Parts: sequence; structure tokens; C-alpha cells
Amino acid sequence: MRNFDDIIIGFGKGGKTIAAALADKGRRVAMIEKSDRMYGGTCINIACIPTKTLAHEAKLLSGREERDFAQKAADYACAVARKDEVTGFLRQKNLEMLTGKGVAVLTGQASFVSPHEVEVRFADGHAERLAGENIYINTGAYSVIPPIEGLAESANIHTSASLLDLKRLPRELVILGAGYIALEMASMYAEFGSRVTMLEYGRRFLPREDEDVAQSVRAALEARGVRIYLGVSAQAVRDVNEDGTTRTELRCLMSMPGGAEEERIFRADAVLLATGRRPLTRELNLEAAGVRLDEQGAIAVDGQLCTSQPHIRALGDVKGGLQFTYISLDDFRIVRDALWGEGKRDIANRGPVAYAVFMDPPLARVGLSEEEARALGRKIKVARLPAAAIPRARLLGETSGMLKAVTDAANGEILGCALHCADAGEMINTVTAAMRAGRDAAFLRDMIYTHPSMTEALNELFGQIS
Repeated sequence: MRNFDDIIIGFGKGGKTIAAALADKGRRVAMIEKSDRMYGGTCINIACIPTKTLAHEAKLLSGREERDFAQKAADYACAVARKDEVTGFLRQKNLEMLTGKGVAVLTGQASFVSPHEVEVRFADGHAERLAGENIYINTGAYSVIPPIEGLAESANIHTSASLLDLKRLPRELVILGAGYIALEMASMYAEFGSRVTMLEYGRRFLPREDEDVAQSVRAALEARGVRIYLGVSAQAVRDVNEDGTTRTELRCLMSMPGGAEEERIFRADAVLLATGRRPLTRELNLEAAGVRLDEQGAIAVDGQLCTSQPHIRALGDVKGGLQFTYISLDDFRIVRDALWGEGKRDIANRGPVAYAVFMDPPLARVGLSEEEARALGRKIKVARLPAAAIPRARLLGETSGMLKAVTDAANGEILGCALHCADAGEMINTVTAAMRAGRDAAFLRDMIYTHPSMTEALNELFGQIS
């Protein structure tokens, strides 16, 4: 058995960052990662970086002259190759970053033997036991597989991770779910040239967004040919052979007006399961460590990320809550402050956290929606601005979408902002910074922005309500 000062389970953003920081302090550190295809974590390998790389390639290709499907498929294969090049480079860079600092990187499945001992089982079947003074869990989350008849037997079923590795562009792509992962995938594959169909169980599209924002997003997708069906429940899938090609047939029940249900059949070359993600704890044997889970199956932590065992901390998606890379990074900051700082950072004092969905155009939001603010009884002012009114959007030729801001009617406090427009993922950071600094709507109204830029639209948007 090897002894370490610190053991990190999971090579994600929070895990790799705390591993590097601990190594810099001269501590003996071990990093355990189940797969050598996951060095660097979810973001680099199967989420943010590959999806944004492909989305960028799709946008570049969309400006080309009209091409037939075979040409689009060839372009898609090249885009996947570039995505693989980018992720491969970053994966290797992350590995070298840790090994260069003296971190022992072990590739195998980790499971607890006791509160201070972890067994690592390697691909060849042998195992090694490690002991650690402190242990950090950063194993992320996994895609939920719904219990649909025939799903396991189908050759064309994908999670978001496996779809990104598909070298062949699907002519027909069906997406089960209409959450934020589904939005990105639908927009991207439609731009590549797939015919995309989204099937959502709920009867409201994007229920976490205000109705006007959701309709803006829906209109943008439908303008790219995406078909969206609500109130759809997938009952069974089966593969069928059509002219030598294996396609998948989905038998669904669709809710109709008046409460009736109608059976519908959808056919696809690929089916994406975008039905949610759950914390990845199932193989860790947490019972042996005395680590408690919450009611949602996430690792329960206190404000400074300690589990029910104070020497074991959890960072990132595995502890539940917002599943963003930058939250995992902020988790590291909380741990760093607890170890070497003043111990003042806490989950509860993060401040407003923005998110961005990199569809085309992007959707970004921070703070409260209009509906949430009204439900809390806040007296509010609401401003809206069509993206088409922004000079920069006009010159880019990207005029679809809208901007929306919600403020306190009495004091101008910025309660929330939703942006569905070009550069929304960048613009939202400006609004978030103002909110974190305690600035009001007048601050963004009177800010001097560069011209022509998308961000200068905040002058007009917040000028309506301040």
C-alpha cells in the first residue's frame, strides 16, 4: 500500500486544480482517473470544449454555398477530426501539467475500502491500495438512461458523449429531451445538415425560462428546420433495416388537445438521450468511507465542501447543484481558502452565477427571471430589446433573438437578465460583474462600451428601466 498526503478521485476541473495546488505546497498527491480518455475532466473531453469546437465549425460551414448531404457529411467528418485534435491536445496538456508537478496519476476505478483507504482497480484486473490523509472526490456526473423498451438493444442510441464521437453525420437525428444540452446539440447538428427532431415529455418548452425567452429560442431552432414536439413520451425503440442501413424506430405517445393520446412513430439514424445527468457515485463504495448522500443521490457537503467525513471533500457535479465547469473551479477556491486562506469563502456566498447555452444564437441568463421575481412578490420593472435593433447584430447578419432585463422597481437593483443573441455568452459576464459589485441598472445604462459591439446594447436595454 502506498501512502499519500492527498488523494484526488476524478481528473475534473476542481480535482486537477486542487491537485496542482497541493503539489505546489510540497505534498504527496495521487490523482485517480477511471479512463485515460478523461484526463482533464468532462469539460475538456465530452462537454464544453468538444461541443463548442463543433458548434464553431458548424457555424463556419453554414456560410458556405449550398451543398448536398454527402458534402455536408464530409465536412462534418473533418470537424469531428478537428474536435479530436483539440481535445487530445488539451488532454495531454493536463496530464503533463500534473505529472510535471510530481503528482502520481493512476488510471483505474477507485473505490473506498475505509475512510482513509482507496483501492484502485486497473484495466488489466490487478488492484492497488492507497492511503491518504485527505481525500477529494471530483467524479462528475453521468447521463441518465431512461427505462424505455428496446433501448439497450439499439445500435443508434447515444448520450451526448458518444454522439460527439460519431464520425458519420446522421441524416435524421431525434433528441429525447429539450433541456440545455439538447438545445446545443439540436442547433449544432441542424447547422451541420441533419434533420433534427426534439421530443420533450413536458408540455412547456424551456420551463425554467420566461415564456417570451423560450419562444425566442424555439423560433430560432425552428428557423433552422428543427422540429419540436411537446407532451411526448417514448414507449419503445427498435432497429429496422432500410436498404442496408440500420435505422431506429421510436414508438411514442403524444398528448393531444382534450387529454387524448395519439401514437406516433419517429425514425432516426441516431437518437440522443438528453434526459438529464446525475452525480457519479455508484462505483465509489462510499458506505465504506462513511460518506453520506443527500436525497438526490449527490454527496452531501457543508458550506466548505466537507462531507460527513471532515477529511473528505467533494467538488463539482458529484455534490449536486449547478453542473458547470466554473462552479467546480470555484469549489477549488473555497477549498483553497479553507486550507490556506481566511476560511471565509462558502457555497452560500458565491453571488449570482450566470450560464450560457452555446446554440445559435447563444442563450445566457443570470439571476431571476421575470416569473421568478413576480413569484417572490418583488415589485419589478422589465425591459426588452429585439436583437435586430442592435447595430452590431445587423452587421453580423445575426438579428434573431432578444434581450431582457428585470430590475427592482424602487431602487434599480438588477435582479436578472436573459440574453438570446450573438455574443450572449460574453455579454452576460458584464451583467454578472455589475450584480456582484452591487451596481444598479443605471451603472450599465451609463457604461461607456466600445462601438460597434453587442455589449453596447446594455445601454439601451437598461436605459428603459432606469
